[in-house]
Amino acid sequence: VQLQASGGGLVQPGGSLRLSCQASGSIFMINDMGWYRQFPGKEREWVASISAGGATNYAEFVQGRFTISRDNAKKTVYLQMSSLNAEDTAVYYCKQAVVEWTTYNRGSYRPVDFWGQGTQVTVSS
Repeated sequence: VQLQASGGGLVQPGGSLRLSCQASGSIFMINDMGWYRQFPGKEREWVASISAGGATNYAEFVQGRFTISRDNAKKTVYLQMSSLNAEDTAVYYCKQAVVEWTTYNRGSYRPVDFWGQGTQVTVSS
């Protein structure tokens, strides 16, 4: 299973970006999907998550500026970010909890977390 993240880049303060993260491989089902971010020299921090049923949760610092969504048919999770500021500058990582076909065929639904490669978001004028 591989996750490919895209959509990062340079944006001015107050601007918007949409991140995408698509999974590929031998996937039976995907449970939770989420986005994290990491500042230089800091631990990775959780940004938002969405369950298989579509329930969403956000870190407090998001304050209504970001929206997480998913397209199950495309095995893709999105993060629409708006009202960006310099403090949002970070490398953003996606995570998907995947049940692989090999796991299902063994009679289990135990998911494994897979991470994307990270996409840089820079907010600067």
